[in-house]
Amino acid sequence: MVIKDSSEYNTPVFPFTAIVGQEEMKLALQLNVIDPKIGGVMIMGDRGTGKSTTIRALADLLPEIEIVKNDPFNSHKSDFDLMSNEIKIAIQNNETIETELLKIPMVDLPLGATEDRVCGTIDIEKALTEGIKAFEPGLLAKANRGILYVDEVNLLDDHLVDILLDSAASGWNTVEREGISIRHPARFVLVGSGNPEEGELRPQLLDRFGMHAEIRTVKDPKLRVKVVEERTSFDKAPDVWIENYEQQQQQLRDKIVAAQNLLPNVELNYDLRIKISEVCSQLDVDGLRGDIVTNRAAKAYAAYNERTNVTIKDIEKVITLCLRHRLRKDPLESIDSGDKVSKIFKEIFEIED
Repeated sequence: MVIKDSSEYNTPVFPFTAIVGQEEMKLALQLNVIDPKIGGVMIMGDRGTGKSTTIRALADLLPEIEIVKNDPFNSHKSDFDLMSNEIKIAIQNNETIETELLKIPMVDLPLGATEDRVCGTIDIEKALTEGIKAFEPGLLAKANRGILYVDEVNLLDDHLVDILLDSAASGWNTVEREGISIRHPARFVLVGSGNPEEGELRPQLLDRFGMHAEIRTVKDPKLRVKVVEERTSFDKAPDVWIENYEQQQQQLRDKIVAAQNLLPNVELNYDLRIKISEVCSQLDVDGLRGDIVTNRAAKAYAAYNERTNVTIKDIEKVITLCLRHRLRKDPLESIDSGDKVSKIFKEIFEIED
C-alpha cells in the first residue's frame, strides 16, 4: 500500500469565477490584489452570504509566487522591501539563494488570537544566554505577500486591529521585547468581514481600510435556488467543477497579472484628481486617505480594463467603495449606503441621471 503525502489532500476550493452575484465585494478584492497599497477591504454583510468562500476562492485563483526556500517570511529574491534582514545579508555576501514556488498565502486570523500569536515572539532567555535574536514568527510573517483575513473584525480587540492596520499600511512588522527589536516585511492584503448587527468598527479604525464593500442576502427566489444548487453540486463533485471552470479561472488570473504589470503606466489627469478631491471635500471626509485611495483604486480599475488612462467611468465605479465608510463621524451612526457619495459625484463631475 502506497501512503500519499498529506499535502496532496488539499481541500477543494470553490472557483472564484463560479460565484454568483456579490459584484461589489469581488471587485474590491480584485482591485486590492492588483494594487495592495489601496489598503485592504472591509466587507460588511449578512451571515451566510459567502464572504469567507469568496476570499478563499480569490487566494486560490491567484498565481504562485517565488519565495526564498525555507524562509519564514516568504521573502522575495530581489525586492528589498519584501525580504527579511537575513536574506538581505545573504545577498550582500553573494551567497547562493535557492527559491521555490508557493501558493499565495491565505492566513485566517482567529478571534481569540493574542498579540504574540499575531506579531511573533522573541525568546528573551535565548537572546540573553546565547546572544542570538531568537524570533518565533507570527501570523503577520506568514501573511507576507499574501492575504490576511479577519472574520468578525468588528469583534476583534481594537489594539489588535490597530496593529494589523499599521502593518498593512507600512508593509513592516516590528516586535520589541526588553530592549530587543526585530523588524520583518509584512506586506499583505488585509480583508476584514463582519455583520453590522454585531456592531460597527470605530470610525477611526474603519477609515484605515481602503475600501468598504456591502453585501446583502439575495432576495430573488430563482437566484437563491441557483446558488444553493451550484453549491450542492460542487460539494458532490468538486474536481469536475474545478475542471469545468479552469479556463475561466485562467483567463481571470491572466487579466489580474496583466493589470499588475500595466498599473505603473496608468495615468490619472490633473483635472480628474482635482474633482476627486472636490468630492471628498464636499462630503467632509477627514484627512486625505479618501483622496489617495480613490486615485489608486481608479488606476487599478483602468489597468484591470487594459487602459493606461483613467476615465470618469472608472472613478464612478470605485468612488463609493472608497468613500462611503469615511462619512460616519459618530460611532452610533450607520454607514451610508452610497447614495450620498453618488449624488455629490454626479454634481461635481456634471453627470446627468
